[in-house]
Order: sequence, then C-alpha cells, then structure tokens
Amino acid sequence: MVTVHHLNNSRSQRVLWLLEELGVPYDVIRYERDAKTMLAPPALLAVHPLGKSPVITDAGVTVAESGAIVEYLVDKYGGGRLIPPAGTPERLRYTYWLHYAEGSAMPPLLLKLIFDRVETTPMPWPFSAMARRIAGSVRGAFIAPQLKRHLDFMEAELASRSFFTGEEFTAADVQMSFPLEAARARAGLDASRPKLFDLLNRLQAREAYKRALERGGPYSF
Repeated sequence: MVTVHHLNNSRSQRVLWLLEELGVPYDVIRYERDAKTMLAPPALLAVHPLGKSPVITDAGVTVAESGAIVEYLVDKYGGGRLIPPAGTPERLRYTYWLHYAEGSAMPPLLLKLIFDRVETTPMPWPFSAMARRIAGSVRGAFIAPQLKRHLDFMEAELASRSFFTGEEFTAADVQMSFPLEAARARAGLDASRPKLFDLLNRLQAREAYKRALERGGPYSF
C-alpha cells in the first residue's frame, strides 16, 4: 500500500487528491509544521534526506518531488487514466504543465511569501525600516510583474480549452492546483481572471478533492 508522508498545508495535499482520483488505497502519516518557522519537522529526515514533503513510500520504494510522485503514481496505477495518449499534442501539453507548476509558477509565489515575511518579521530599528524598504522594492520591481505575467499566461492558455491539457481533466491539473490555490490566497488571483478562477473552483468541487481534504485534515495558505 502507498504511504503518503503528509505535511499540513503543503504540496502533499495534491498527492492525496491524485490517489483519490485513481482509487488507490493509501495510508497517511501526518507531520505538522513548526508554528514559528513554518518548516517541516525533523522527523521527515528519517523518510528522505531533504526532510521535506511530499514523499511517498510504496513497496520499499521512496519517491520525493511532486512531479516525480505524480508520474510514478500515474504510470503504476493509472492504467491510462488521467494522462493523454502518447504522441498527441495533449500529451506534450501534459508534460509541460506537469513541470511548469514547480519549475516556473511556484518560484515567484515563494519569493512573494518570503519577502512578505521579511517585511513583517519583528526586528530593531533601523534594520526594520531597511528590511521593509528592500522587501517593497523587490516585490514591486520583480515579484509583482512576474506574478502578473504568469497569471496572464495561464489565463490565455485556458481561453480555448477547459483544462490545462485540453478538454479532459488530467493529473497535470492536479499538479497545477497548488500554484493556483497559492495565487488566489496571496497573489491576486480572483474573478478578474475568469478562466483560472473558474478552473480552480471546478477542481475544488471534484468529489475526489473533497475526500482528500477529509483524509489530509485542515488545509489553508
């Protein structure tokens, strides 16, 4: 049986969702972030040397990294489901979005989170004023334009299709759910980008998504 080493409020939530979509039985071992640092607990180091989540174990195999986990589960348990046929334009788009989620979409979202925290972290004056000035400059000159570019790009890509790969829901949409949720929580994704907003609502309305929330516990940004 697949075991998901699940960290609260993390990318591992979409692994639970994918397993629910595939109908694969799984166990969940829960880990809690440090309330102050928001980092994963040291216990995860016993599962993988980087001590991060998501990580799965399955029949003696340990797989880390969201994209690798998605590929492993779809290849082993999908039976052709949630992935377009090989050699089709949809398959190429599937591969692209599967890797775009972490390789391109998440870095500016992570930077925004970091610099938002830099700005609000208590520190003595004048360091606090300097930190706020630097954080504001980086957000305005780099992070905000990058986020807008990516959100505009994703919105345009959905102009002629229902899902990221085409007209069928795939595991690439599961992978893309996390940056969309992060963008809605802290990067301005709202109804002004109706295609993205509608897709996220449709993804979160899926029964497998709801079952995964029940298994994973509280989930927020």
